[in-house]
Amino acid sequence: MRKGVTASAACLSALVLSAGMAPAASASAAVEPPPPGRITVQVNTVNGSGCRAGTAAVAASSDNTSFTVTYSDYLAQAGGDSKPTDFRKNCQLSLAVHIPQGFTYAIASADYRGFASLADGASGVERANYYHQGLPQTSSISHTVKGKYSDNWQFTDRTPVAELVWKPCGEDRNFNINTELRVDKGSSNETSFMSFDSADGSVRTVYHFAWKKC
Repeated sequence: MRKGVTASAACLSALVLSAGMAPAASASAAVEPPPPGRITVQVNTVNGSGCRAGTAAVAASSDNTSFTVTYSDYLAQAGGDSKPTDFRKNCQLSLAVHIPQGFTYAIASADYRGFASLADGASGVERANYYHQGLPQTSSISHTVKGKYSDNWQFTDRTPVAELVWKPCGEDRNFNINTELRVDKGSSNETSFMSFDSADGSVRTVYHFAWKKC
């Protein structure tokens, strides 16, 4: 079984939120158990070279602590017979998140996983951000994998409790996710690639909820 690379302390930096966002909640307000009832997550719109229609799926966990995004055809590559446009792929998802009344949510952390095969001197970059519809975007956080490398990779972005951005209570707002993969072949002419999936299809991106009562 392959072991995923774990991000360094620097890579596990918290998401930096831009100015002007919704007021931060107190630490005590953020520490709430998940609400009872069913939570559903649906893809409203999908756009980008990394997620053609039908290649991205979402599902909420049964314990209401997170939801997952699974990509089946999200790969950037460079070198070899790659096309000039293959070095960068991106995806923009707009999700409808339906939650029980009387609660609201923020994203406490996100786990990004995939597979990379990078020749010596090549490198790959994963970049992501997300936001509630109508609120400013979080700053994009980037993580780099350097070749020579051939294995699963994993990075986690965490948001401090004081900087959580909550969906406004009682309002239906889509949750938007922007991701990007980029590969630089460096001095090598070999084909190098980085993907948001794995050979066995078990790799998923996981977004972890923080909950509070309205």
